[in-house]
Amino acid sequence: MRGRPARVAAIAAVLLLAGSGAAAALTSPPGLLSFLDGLEGGGVGADRVARAVPFGDHGQALDVWRPAGARAKPLPVVIFWYGGGWVNGSRGAYAFAARAYAKAGFVVVVPDYRKVPQVRFPAFLQDGAQAVKWTRDHVASYGGDPARIALAGHSAGAYTVAMLTLDPRWLRAEGVDPGIVKAAVGLCGPYDFYPFTVKRSIDAMQGVANPQMTQPLHFARGNAAPMLLISAGDDVQVHAHNAVNLTARIAQLGGRVTHIDYPGISHENVVMALSVPFRGKAPVLRDSVAFLDRAMPAPW
Repeated sequence: MRGRPARVAAIAAVLLLAGSGAAAALTSPPGLLSFLDGLEGGGVGADRVARAVPFGDHGQALDVWRPAGARAKPLPVVIFWYGGGWVNGSRGAYAFAARAYAKAGFVVVVPDYRKVPQVRFPAFLQDGAQAVKWTRDHVASYGGDPARIALAGHSAGAYTVAMLTLDPRWLRAEGVDPGIVKAAVGLCGPYDFYPFTVKRSIDAMQGVANPQMTQPLHFARGNAAPMLLISAGDDVQVHAHNAVNLTARIAQLGGRVTHIDYPGISHENVVMALSVPFRGKAPVLRDSVAFLDRAMPAPW
């Protein structure tokens, strides 16, 4: 029982930060996001079956999660990219998100990627494409079905999801058929943010000759994988027009896209709603899992 006061204090700190909608809730102190994994249920229901697996050409690493217990048939796969404005974030801090999707029946791959200012556009997309290649080549060893791979992410991670789904050049550059992506889920992602007015996007896209080539909206197409774009009514970091505009453009082109807006919650609350203590804020997990199940039905 000696640890109970510290646990209660930590829960209170998480609740305070999540309720405030402060950006600090996702970055400071660093242990807060990791603490959500404990609240998710610790080792119950999902296992991290691989940690810090190297991939790609630049020292990247990833973790792999899956539901606890043996499975006779391969499971659908979710590759999840965290956010952080292309500057912050780590795969370990988002164990709560991986665990949530794993408990819902997916093999989950959580890759790291290089950050600004060490790199600029398009390095994080190249890293993302290399994570997809690794998943294609290795996920069967962890019980995943390489024929049912979905991409998901929050904020800057959702940007990677959108670009890899809509612009085929990144996957093709890694020798991967863009058709490998069967579904995509973007949580509060920037898809239509030019001209650049925020320091993080200015820094991340610095030196690009044609800024339109950084915009997911520019690559909208009707034959891409189905997309679920989630926005938050109180998001002051990545405004809902990003999802609204991309949804309208894909629909105009005859594509498969769904937009869900959760009123009254913040940018941070959307990803934190994947964790047990904050699921009451918005049905992010339920809605995204239902979408993924429809997009990637079992072939048997």
